[in-house]
Amino acid sequence: MALSKSRADVLAAQKNDDTFEGLFDELTWRGFVSVSTDKEALAAALNGSEPITFYCGFDPTAPSLHLGHLVQVLFMRRLQLAGHKPLGLVGGSTGLIGDPRPTAERALNSRETVAEWVASLRSQIECFLSFDGDNAARMVNNLDWTADLSALDFLRDIGKFFRVGTMIKKDAVAARLASREGISYTEFSYQILQGYDFLQLFRSHGCTLQSGGQDQWGNIVGGIDLIRKAEGASVHAVGTPLITNSDGTKFGKSEGNAIWLDPQMCSPYAFYQFWLNQADADVVERLKIFTFLSRAEILEYEAQVMADPGARAAQKRLAFEVTALVHGEQAARDAIAAADALFGRGFFDSVPEELLRQATSDLVSVAGEESITVGQALVATSLVASLAEARRVVAQGGAAVNGVRVADVADLVADYARGRRIVVLGRGKKAKAVVVFD
Repeated sequence: MALSKSRADVLAAQKNDDTFEGLFDELTWRGFVSVSTDKEALAAALNGSEPITFYCGFDPTAPSLHLGHLVQVLFMRRLQLAGHKPLGLVGGSTGLIGDPRPTAERALNSRETVAEWVASLRSQIECFLSFDGDNAARMVNNLDWTADLSALDFLRDIGKFFRVGTMIKKDAVAARLASREGISYTEFSYQILQGYDFLQLFRSHGCTLQSGGQDQWGNIVGGIDLIRKAEGASVHAVGTPLITNSDGTKFGKSEGNAIWLDPQMCSPYAFYQFWLNQADADVVERLKIFTFLSRAEILEYEAQVMADPGARAAQKRLAFEVTALVHGEQAARDAIAAADALFGRGFFDSVPEELLRQATSDLVSVAGEESITVGQALVATSLVASLAEARRVVAQGGAAVNGVRVADVADLVADYARGRRIVVLGRGKKAKAVVVFD
């Protein structure tokens, strides 16, 4: 995920909003705090002058982070900007087990696959945090303290602090116990491993705060209880909201609609379009969480949504900011150029060919010879039903190739391509298709 600016420049431009009384107030206003331990104690710790060490864990159940993980990383970054010390944990051991899902047992990935995904996630997380200065971020892997842990030590030194009655009340566990398939001891033990992570980081790094998605709250509380029982200490936790649309639709890998941060899994153009297509009811909340715009700027966009929703100014700013954050400013500008070209507001020559392929990946596509005519291409892509219809459309000025109006149905598509291997056919303002030359 290379950035157009250096990573140091991007991070240096980020800041929290000093119009809030303290960090906790800003986190609450932005919607990062869905559930937490004692709010007064937590606010005192986050707003205080003494930095605390905190962590968030990411399990390598896929080769990339997704939208939900981005919430966690941005939460970490905001705490770091306030002077606190982040620990990014990638679960080399918990990734071998898998957090239980409410529906079915996870397929266990090989150790080699998990190790590859650990490295991939680690490199992505490192793009969003600063590893310089007094509160430099550090990356940790829970395989380091569990790989040599024997089963007897695990049961005697950790398992004894957990109560089965409490463990079976966790939502995912309860759902699985009520199902025909049930739950394996492997997945049932996951919450103990996650709790042990918090204890280990408390002991080795003085970590006193864990953050995670609100769906992880049961596991997070297990770690808090473990530290209280094993060390007699009190620690903090924050559960961030799950990202859903205003209609309650959730985004995530298990729902099959994850928005991945890896450009090979979700192209920068598709990523940009996702944010651009946010509903008016959702866009302001997205600006709060996913951008570093100030409160004043966001309130201005909120007013614009109310006054002129058709302009979609908030969505455009959101799409640019988040795409630039994840993929770099140039990728965001390229995505805008591609969208403008496709919808008649720009020029195809300004769009990199690979980006044009990304932007048209959902369109009907046919392979074309150099001799293919516009009429033949219109028929082949089903933009028209026949050559006779193609003649009528062209005669009425309704056909275009790469944004240029076609003069004659017998024109060669290649003559409009200007050496490019991919061209976009258009019928009218909306109907599009693609011809790709070998």
